[in-house]
Amino acid sequence: MSPGEKEVAWHTLDAEKTVRRLESDRDSGLTDAEVKKRLETYGPNELQETGGRSAWQILLDQFTNIMLLMLIGVAMISGIVDLVKLQQPGGSGGEVPFKDTIAILAIVILNGVLGYLQESRAEKALAALKRLSSPKVRIIRDRRTIEVSAKELVPGDIMLLEAGVQVAADGRLIEESNLQIRESALTGEAEAVNKRSQLQLDEETSLGDRINLVFQGTEVVQGRAKVIVTNTGMQTELGKIAAMLQGVESEPTPLQQRMGQLGNVLVSGSLILVAFVVAIGLFQSGWNLNRFIELVEVSLSMAVAVVPEGLPAVITVTLALGTQRMVRRNALIRKLPAVETLGSVTTICSDKTGTLTQNKMVVQEVATGDVTFRVTGEGYTPKGDFQLDDRPVASDRYPELQTLLLACVLCNDAELQCQADNTRGREGGNWIILGDPTEGALLTLAGKGNIQKESQTSQMPRVAEIPFSSERKRMSVICRGTGTGDWEAEAGEPGSSSVLVMYTKGSPELILERCASSQVGSDKVPLTENRRREILDRNNQMAGRGLRVLGFAYKPLGAQTPAEPDESIEQDLIWLGLVGMLDAPRPEVREAVAKCKQARIRTVMITGDHQLTAKAIAYDLGIANEGDRVLSGQELQRLSQPELEQVVEQVSIYARVSPEHKLRIVQALQTRGQFVAMTGDGVNDAPALKQADIGIAMGITGTDVSKEASDMVLLDDNFATIVAATEEGRVVYTNIRRFIKYILGSNIGEVLTIAAAPIIGLGDVPLTPLQILWMNLVTDGVPALALAVEPAEPNVMKRPPFSPRESIFARGLGSYMVRIGLVFSILTIAMMWWAYQHAHMSGDPNRWKTMVFTTLCLAQMGHAIAIRSNTQLTIELNPLTNPFVWGAVILTTILQLMLIYVPPLRAFFGTQALDGLELAICVGFSMLMFVWIELEKLFIRRRTAGRV
Repeated sequence: MSPGEKEVAWHTLDAEKTVRRLESDRDSGLTDAEVKKRLETYGPNELQETGGRSAWQILLDQFTNIMLLMLIGVAMISGIVDLVKLQQPGGSGGEVPFKDTIAILAIVILNGVLGYLQESRAEKALAALKRLSSPKVRIIRDRRTIEVSAKELVPGDIMLLEAGVQVAADGRLIEESNLQIRESALTGEAEAVNKRSQLQLDEETSLGDRINLVFQGTEVVQGRAKVIVTNTGMQTELGKIAAMLQGVESEPTPLQQRMGQLGNVLVSGSLILVAFVVAIGLFQSGWNLNRFIELVEVSLSMAVAVVPEGLPAVITVTLALGTQRMVRRNALIRKLPAVETLGSVTTICSDKTGTLTQNKMVVQEVATGDVTFRVTGEGYTPKGDFQLDDRPVASDRYPELQTLLLACVLCNDAELQCQADNTRGREGGNWIILGDPTEGALLTLAGKGNIQKESQTSQMPRVAEIPFSSERKRMSVICRGTGTGDWEAEAGEPGSSSVLVMYTKGSPELILERCASSQVGSDKVPLTENRRREILDRNNQMAGRGLRVLGFAYKPLGAQTPAEPDESIEQDLIWLGLVGMLDAPRPEVREAVAKCKQARIRTVMITGDHQLTAKAIAYDLGIANEGDRVLSGQELQRLSQPELEQVVEQVSIYARVSPEHKLRIVQALQTRGQFVAMTGDGVNDAPALKQADIGIAMGITGTDVSKEASDMVLLDDNFATIVAATEEGRVVYTNIRRFIKYILGSNIGEVLTIAAAPIIGLGDVPLTPLQILWMNLVTDGVPALALAVEPAEPNVMKRPPFSPRESIFARGLGSYMVRIGLVFSILTIAMMWWAYQHAHMSGDPNRWKTMVFTTLCLAQMGHAIAIRSNTQLTIELNPLTNPFVWGAVILTTILQLMLIYVPPLRAFFGTQALDGLELAICVGFSMLMFVWIELEKLFIRRRTAGRV
């Protein structure tokens, strides 16, 4: 089969047909000449990486940002103006030439580097996929067994597998012996799969059920096999995932889109204002070179003022602080913009096992004879009660229950261990299971009835067993009785050393078929048809509640052990009862789901488990209600993508779903306008994680591939952590909006003040580009950083998520910036007119510029204090909830005064020392800004109260 041919469903063919189809030989393999020819046809057995952005491309892309491009243009024009001044008589007038150009370019480079550091994290998901390829593999070629590099494999090669080997290519089993392969890296299922070479399967058989095939990247747990290679490289299942992963386009995050929109608006508005000011200035005075240079300098100052140079740095630090807070809540953020993106999530698609549940099977119910016990307790800790009618009862009062608990520990290969806490001893330790979780749940159940495996297995040692298999669906053990208690003697049960007893557990229906009687109390009663129906009805009721149900039985045998016991002795058993267990929900998840509902975030469960189990957990946690639709993987497979998009918002439970279906679910939700967070742990989850707006990998059970494709890693695999991280995301977005209001409101005031100076006839620009850079980076930036750690508002998780597609100026932010900018400019222009007249009367005509500079900077301090709340007055806020704001205001004020009164700084920034009256005037006008915002809050309160 050449790469261009239609893909063959190899699981539908038997081994001999596969070998013939691939023109190979099961005993001699391929010849070296044939291998060389096939290598040319199929290429090497490795994953191919499509071209991505290089580090240089990422760096250059930073300088395509429209605001940075404008700053680069300003720096170049500023340099040209300085050059023209140097050519004129008097040169630069004593000023340091090109300092504005150098300062602006330094800011451009800093912002470019910050952007590069955010984006330069190379995509490592494909590298993690490549690590799943085995470097060496044993094969048969030309009748010789040799070891070659995995990338030299071709279709038709005969691979030899044994325990501990990683499968190097996809293949069809030719022969196998006791072969078990762990396919969790591919399917997400932790349990090893028993492989069978003799089977032929239906074409529609799902990937996880193709037990006659092996797949690249999986691991042989036990046994050995001979396999013919069917697919290599990008044609393997792993290769298909790599292709899907590289085919998923990374969309800009809401924050990145909003910042792009903000840049476009600011630059467009700035250019329009610059053109207006230059036109008015030339119209008033007519054309001359000096006047034109003055107007150009005004324009440069306006252009620098309109660009919030400190904003990228403040946003980066804010997101970084958000990641630190999230780590403390067990959420590791891999990509900085994801911090803010979390606040926009409208739908969380979560795995069930280990995320919504504890990933620990816990027995909930035991039905013996005519009695049904409810069992309490959590996890694998052997503490809990057996309850009847919600009242605890002593388990040793019920002989049939004691016999069933004994069967739980004897017919069991797991071990229950306590990792003792040294400070509290064994009682305070963490209980863990070595072995199958289901068998671990049975040991925990027996422990709650004071029956311990260690003591029982020493008193009743196992002498033989008939193991579990997928065909038999049951397990039996034969134990020699050595006297375990009076209740056994009273029941006529195993209590003598001459008695052998067989205990059986497994599928209730199959075990019940082999039972002739049942134990009720201390008696044996025949199993009538009515009694059998009652037991099966109870089994169905328990299964309908999502419980995994096991049946138990036993049978006293003779004194001699059968030489080779087989299932023929599993007849005339005595029925003991049913045990129903559940991977119990995490206790904190129910509250987290309720919080999501309150926050208008929809929770969707996606699981590979049975529909009944999925429904039981979903109903218990409040994810879905009775009657809600459940969509199975088979039903989903039959739906076209448009059909899925029509129903996706009505389905909260997806059961028996393969990981590859997750990508379709995410895409359907996104098409419907939802903003999706998706969890995953397997390799097959990686494309869906990358497609989702927020991909969330499991930190404990997740594969490297899923983690590399994700935006966030759950360190505790807990759904409640997703909700906590979402809350943090909302806080971060609220704070980003808060300091954008603060920074841009101030910037608009600066721009209007600069524009007004030549229009009202002052004849000179009040602020130099260097002074504006100082304001934008220091007097804007430092308080903005302090506003970034403002604590959460009380209603942060009691409101719907804000639309990820809303404008940055939505919900009044745009009107606030314009309004505050106008107030800023009116106050400063009024002060500027007085200062201009005062400076000329005092004989120092340039002092008014320093007063304008100082007033703008100090007014921003009042703005920072007042903007902490939209409705509460500053006097009503507890200053200790965010002491950083007060610290930032004090620090920035001191720095601003140093620019005026420290001679070296004064010379560099072109300021002049102010006397007491001038400084008092600046402080007085600055405080009016604070007073205005506080009065606005009172107005908003009255208007709101009037509506109520």
